[in-house]
Amino acid sequence: MNDMPRTKEDGLQHMTYGPENKNQLWDDTLMMTVLPLAKIGMLFNRQDYIEEAKKQFLIHIKYLSDRKTGLWFHGWTFEENHHYAEALWARGNCWITIAIPEIIEILELEEGDGFRAFLIDTLNRQVEALAKYQDKSGLWHTLINDQTSYLEASATAGFAYGILKSVHKGYIAETYKEVGLKAIQGLINEIAEDGAVQKVSVGTGMGDTLDFYKEIKITPMPYGQSLAVLALAEYLQEFM
Repeated sequence: MNDMPRTKEDGLQHMTYGPENKNQLWDDTLMMTVLPLAKIGMLFNRQDYIEEAKKQFLIHIKYLSDRKTGLWFHGWTFEENHHYAEALWARGNCWITIAIPEIIEILELEEGDGFRAFLIDTLNRQVEALAKYQDKSGLWHTLINDQTSYLEASATAGFAYGILKSVHKGYIAETYKEVGLKAIQGLINEIAEDGAVQKVSVGTGMGDTLDFYKEIKITPMPYGQSLAVLALAEYLQEFM
């Protein structure tokens, strides 16, 4: 809340183990940093934390949401005012599909709340595009709108979770359930006999070219496992 580096307009600058991402906004930050901030705010009745979490969602939507497609760019720099490669990167997008229903639930936002309505509208625009770009396998390409990029399972798991949860909560139309269920089947097909989720891209920094994303290596990763657990746990709601 107090010590994390800030960008212009007071955004939370994304932090990694690598070089400083000076003045950069990333999709990942909403999932990794802002959701915990909101949860801590609710647990300790810290309204300042809650309002900060709301503000961070708004600034990230302002700079990362692509008005043309409804999908999200991976990152934004205030240093040069651009979206780097303008990559509509799948895992970055899946953080958003997860984070929006999660923040609504964490903050207990009720119908009629303007912030809630704004988030749901943003989510619907994204899911509408995701349905359009889903591969026949149920997976999504690592660059969502580029069929020459490889299919990626961790993002698919995140999309499956976020879409199914949003349907179950009534945030998006029931018709999108088929998209989520198709993603679940595609994900199951990528789980090896030992439980390792296949087709997971390794940690991905900010890329200046689209080829950068296409060349990211694939290997089982802990977040791939975690996202698969989330997706499959939400899928169980279909049987309750």
